Formats: sequence, structure tokens, C-alpha cells
Amino acid sequence: MAIDATNIGQNFTVLSLHILYQGCGIPVAWKIVKGTEKGSWKPHWLHIFHYVKDVVPDYWQVIVLADRGLYGDWLFEAICSLNWHPFLRINHQGNYQLRCDQKWRHLDTVAPRVGTSWSGYVTCFKNHSLECTLLARWDEGYKEPWLIVTDLEPTQAQSFWYGLRAWIESSYRDLKSDGWQWQKTRLREPARAERIWLAMAIATLWTVTVGSEGQQHPSKQFNDQPNPNYRINSKSELRQQPRKMSCFLQGLINIIADLVCGKGIYLKGLFPRQFFSLNTS
Repeated sequence: MAIDATNIGQNFTVLSLHILYQGCGIPVAWKIVKGTEKGSWKPHWLHIFHYVKDVVPDYWQVIVLADRGLYGDWLFEAICSLNWHPFLRINHQGNYQLRCDQKWRHLDTVAPRVGTSWSGYVTCFKNHSLECTLLARWDEGYKEPWLIVTDLEPTQAQSFWYGLRAWIESSYRDLKSDGWQWQKTRLREPARAERIWLAMAIATLWTVTVGSEGQQHPSKQFNDQPNPNYRINSKSELRQQPRKMSCFLQGLINIIADLVCGKGIYLKGLFPRQFFSLNTS
């Protein structure tokens, strides 16, 4: 899963949680507030988590990704309380302390140059301290490293998983200029806008499902049950075959073509590729 916020000018701020699927994000829960509304987003996120937790099977291993603008120790703890795994990016300002070490170090020294990476148990931040696993990675082409905090063991998690968070950005483009043109809304009331989001969420589920159908090639990597021994070990395994067209766009084209040809509407199942499974035994 990924959580983030998107704006429509000064009209609305949308806080949303998306299921990440084959390069896309499908919104499943959201809260819309006035763009100029003051106050903490914390109650809204807790409200979203409350409604989602009861429909997520207990045997699912859930990782929740969020960008550094949303980070808070309360968010980390709230995700852990649901038996999900936070995967939150943080800023490089601040300090950390290795376990069994009294010395505080600057976060910007964890991965000091391009091509370096590190993971380990730490205490992050002197104020509002957080006991966690810290993952650091600085790849070529990036201005600064990724610093990620999680409750997973250092041997269980890989920092490049954070790259999947970009899929929620793709989802916002599908909802806006690349798809449903949400940026052109004339609505002004958040309650009415939330109902429009319900229609867009269902439409997104439909288009992504139709668009992903043609890309499915049943193999041992597509399973109904997780394989506890399978782990993704490199960036290249995230996408073995680059996608020429997004599932959303492919589905939208297919649906329009079917309607023009007078074919019936259909909706089949989703078959996500199993990227990794955490072995917690």
C-alpha cells in the first residue's frame, strides 16, 4: 500500500490510501478536506486506517509506503499497531544512534556518496526517538540518498522497495490529466467530492483490471498463496519485462473499443505478481 496527499489548487486536499498494482495505484480509502483548512491530518489518517484494517486479511503481509512529507512517529506506531509494516522515507536532517552505542551520528553520513547503501538497527532522532531499522541507499542519478525507517528486520527488507511508491504518483495522474480529469472539477464541497472519488476509484479498478488481463502469463510467479521462501533480491527483478503501456491506459482503450463495437461490459480478477514474501519464521 501507499499513502499520500494530492491537491486541487486551493480547493481540496485529498488524503488517500492506494493498493499498488502493476505500476498503478487503486484508491481504496480517502478523506477530502478544504485546501485552506488548518489543523492536523493525524485524525484523518487514523480514520482511514480504521476502515481499511477490517477488510485486509490477517494473513496478508502489508507494507505501507509514504514519502518524507508525511513522516511522524505516530504514523509509524499507528501502522505497526495494525500488524502492518511501515516503510517511511525520512529527511536526512537529524541524528541516529546505533544499538549499543552512545554516540549520535548525522543521518547524512549513513550513505555519504553515490553507490553506497547500509541497513541496521538504530534509534532515530534525539527528540521523539524511534527504535527502528534504518535503510539507506544512494543510487546514481539521484540528488540525495533514500533514508527509510521500518519495523522489518534488516535482513528482511530492501531499500529499493521504496521505488514502488512512485505508483501512487502514477495513480494521481490517472485520476487527473491522464484519465478522469479530476483537476477540472467545479465542486467546492468536500463531501460531494468524496462521492465523485468513489466513482473514480471504481472506474480505476475497472480499467486497471481490463488493462492488466492481457499482460498475465500464468507461471509459478503468479500464485494465490504466498511463497514464504521467495524473496526479490535486485531492482531488475521488480520489472523483468518493461511495460510499454500502463494497465490503466490499456484498459481504458480496450473498454472504449469494446463499447464502440457494441460488446458487453466485463470485469475479471486481479492477479498481482508476487514481488516478495517476508519470511518471519
